[in-house]
Amino acid sequence: MTKLMLVDDDEEVLDINRKYFENKGYQVTTMNNAIDAIKNIPKFSPDCIVMDIMMPKVSGFHALPQIRQLTDAPVIFLTGCTDENHKIDGLLLGAEDYMVKPYSLRELEARIIVQLRKLEKTEKRNLLSFPPLTINTTTHNVYYNETQEIILSNKEYNFLALLASKPKTPWTFQEIGESLWGTYSDSDRRTIMVIASRLRKKLADYDGLQEYIETVWSKGYKFNPN
Repeated sequence: MTKLMLVDDDEEVLDINRKYFENKGYQVTTMNNAIDAIKNIPKFSPDCIVMDIMMPKVSGFHALPQIRQLTDAPVIFLTGCTDENHKIDGLLLGAEDYMVKPYSLRELEARIIVQLRKLEKTEKRNLLSFPPLTINTTTHNVYYNETQEIILSNKEYNFLALLASKPKTPWTFQEIGESLWGTYSDSDRRTIMVIASRLRKKLADYDGLQEYIETVWSKGYKFNPN
């Protein structure tokens, strides 16, 4: 279910929008000011935020940089201001879209759907998927069966992501060292072996991942998914 956060100091607008989107199957939370919206983003984790600009205390424009620190969810400004420069400012600030009141709820929903599709495509491009293993190259998280996170150190993640970028391709110790650290010396061979060993032990706890890191005898390693 898509989670939608609506932020507006006009309670009537919030009520109309909430009822419309709930009837459409969205999970909706409403906030009548930007401060409460910022506080509740971590708890609600919205998929999209529709926000007014001209609000008491903190405007939508001033709230957006703080929102961007909390979520990558698309933000659509919904405002009564018709000034073109205002719209341009909002888009340049980082909002994904801008609509002027009065507006069509059907058009607003269409714009939300478009933004969610764009986000989904971006997220897919940032995923390396080798079921049951998934690597998110944006967040640097690794998952088993898409939902269970495998906790890795930075060195373990970097090693895994490097090998997974070219599945079944042998990487020499020198290629691994130069790719990860920019340089390579003979002493790095031992470091790489330790990283590989620790990573293997962690993957071994998950069915189907035991053979994903394969030793290339006397040369290095390769990523060998099922």
